[in-house]
Amino acid sequence: MGKIDPNEHFSAPCTCTENEKEEKTQSLVALPRTIHLVPMDRIAGFDVRPGFYEINGATAIPGGVNFTVYSHGATSIELLLFHREEDTPFAVLPFPKHYRIGNVYSMIVFKLEIGAFEYAYRVDGPYNPKKGLIFDKNRYLLDPYAKAVTGQSQWGESSPHEQHYKARVVKDDFDWGTTPQPLLPMEDLIIYELHVRGFTKHESSGVFHPGTFAGLMEKLPYLLELGVNVVELMPIFEFDEMLDYREADGEKLYNYWGYNTVSFFAPNTSYTASKEYNREGNELKHLIQVFNQHGIEVYLDVVFNHTAEGNEQGPFFSFKGFDNNIYYLLTPDGNYYNFSGCGNSLNCNHPIVHQMILNCLRYWVTTYHVDGFRFDLASILGRNEDGSPMNKPPLLQSLAFDPILGDVKLIAEAWDAAGMYQVGTFPSWNRWAEWNGRYRDDMRRYLKGDGGMAQTAALRIVGSRDIYEVSTRKNASVNFITCHDGFTLYDLFSYNNKHNEKNGWKNTDGANDNNSWNCGAEGDTDNPEILALRKRMIRNAFALLMCSRGIPMFLAGDEFCNTQFGNNNAYCQDNITSWLDWNRLEENRDIFNFFKKMIDFRKKHRILRTNISDGACGLPDVSFHGVKPWRGQFAAHEHYVGVMFAGQEKDKEPDIVYIASNAYWEKLDILLPDLPPSMVWELAADTWEDEQNPKEEKVLNSSHLFVHERSVTVLIAKSIRS
Repeated sequence: MGKIDPNEHFSAPCTCTENEKEEKTQSLVALPRTIHLVPMDRIAGFDVRPGFYEINGATAIPGGVNFTVYSHGATSIELLLFHREEDTPFAVLPFPKHYRIGNVYSMIVFKLEIGAFEYAYRVDGPYNPKKGLIFDKNRYLLDPYAKAVTGQSQWGESSPHEQHYKARVVKDDFDWGTTPQPLLPMEDLIIYELHVRGFTKHESSGVFHPGTFAGLMEKLPYLLELGVNVVELMPIFEFDEMLDYREADGEKLYNYWGYNTVSFFAPNTSYTASKEYNREGNELKHLIQVFNQHGIEVYLDVVFNHTAEGNEQGPFFSFKGFDNNIYYLLTPDGNYYNFSGCGNSLNCNHPIVHQMILNCLRYWVTTYHVDGFRFDLASILGRNEDGSPMNKPPLLQSLAFDPILGDVKLIAEAWDAAGMYQVGTFPSWNRWAEWNGRYRDDMRRYLKGDGGMAQTAALRIVGSRDIYEVSTRKNASVNFITCHDGFTLYDLFSYNNKHNEKNGWKNTDGANDNNSWNCGAEGDTDNPEILALRKRMIRNAFALLMCSRGIPMFLAGDEFCNTQFGNNNAYCQDNITSWLDWNRLEENRDIFNFFKKMIDFRKKHRILRTNISDGACGLPDVSFHGVKPWRGQFAAHEHYVGVMFAGQEKDKEPDIVYIASNAYWEKLDILLPDLPPSMVWELAADTWEDEQNPKEEKVLNSSHLFVHERSVTVLIAKSIRS
């Protein structure tokens, strides 16, 4: 391109010196031709011009930074620039009126080095709280599209919202290489839910960078040995752990879990091993890249149902100041609907919020290569602006069909805190999977021996066909018995009641309907029989989970009997209550080995994951069996469940698996279904036997199987070799 005459591109005669003309010419040459036709302005000592209106947030471009922000109700917006870690702006740049198109304000600020400043906004507009309008021109506001938030890099610092949240511009220069994402089939997923900080924070983790993304990556060999192929990270969007900070009995109580989003586009910088000024996210990207290279997908637990701004008494740092009446679901008198239980609820199906959420998820997929998302309290995402449930929520439908999200796993927590429960009915378009809360509740009741649960347990094991229509909701059920919210698996069989006293609410918080059983003693005990029973109950639960159709998920630490000491709502416990105690891995190596064995067993038998044919060897795909074979319906008094899966893929051996589950407190003599003469039953797993005393005889010599009390036996059909 030839030399540009600056005077040709200004609406008024240029009075610049020749040097100034040359500098402006060079800055213009470096930018796309589309912006050459708009005159340059000078504000607060900076050369500025209208920016790129379709690029939200702050973006580094050749010669400067593009700032784009929008507000439907604002009358004016100011850009504030700060020196790093200072609270008083060194420059205030009002957006000129002619820098606004529609409700979008966009401005390029030239010669602004991205590492030398932080930024925020001030927004003016009408104030009428009963209509949800609470604009305040004196508030510093965080950019809703901020890619990095300042003041959060040190865990447990004084609450930044008292000092104003500010944002940084991020340089996206991470090299992803050529390794493709795993793109695992839904039926093959084995999900491992973990908290980034709690996973390695305890000194027993033995990592160099405890409590960080880097620390998690140090545990990759462990995860590969265990055999999981998905890690689901509890919230890693920037959140404020100091929100609602308290002390109880001398203990510091933080908002540890992170379900209080401050910024949807920014990673939590306190989860990094070192400060990443203007390259925030690189450590997380490296984690995802390395995990993907080893066949492990990374999912994010995302919280779009509410924000950290809370209700009328909550902080005011971003969305309230841009368009409070748009971003939040408001009552007719301007107060906040609280379907989340956290003070406010996002107005997810308003076009503006809908667009932001879609842009956000696209950003995490394209910039971070995230493989899937679990949506916290996802039923809120299907509510209308008046709070009522929608038949076809626009947001959920958009996410289901969005091309960028086409290969991404979408998993809904299909309920909310206001009583909407949509397990089995969540709007899906055969695209959304669900946390199957009924699997959790029903299997817990069955395992501890409640009456009348045999039929329900059998249905859960075969994929909850009474909840999910196979042809329209394939791979919809995410099966779990434990997750972050509730007891650990060890505590499930160690406590009859929750013990949340350390949370400071006099044990009034947390669920009361845990369906747990302490096996004869509440909490710690030295009784060897009780301890042996607890371990067997853990093996029972995991064996059934791994042998159930649907997508299995379990909580990190369950594989070595991690405990929260009976706390079933450890959201505020940034200590050994929530941190994994890796010493327990060696103490309970037998449980770890059993988990590893059952995960491997599931991988080897596709028939457990999906129907692969109409059956095999004259046996149907799925069948139920009692103490005697071939049952259609279990009686209310029964505690034994036999489930058989049978199928055969082309050019492969038949795959036949029989799960014998005895939740009764006495040993049972079971008559097994007959196999073809060329096949015999072979023992694959028995939760009664421990690692030191395994059964030596694997092949059954008769059709009778003795199943010990409160135990699970897994059999496979093997061809008789001549």
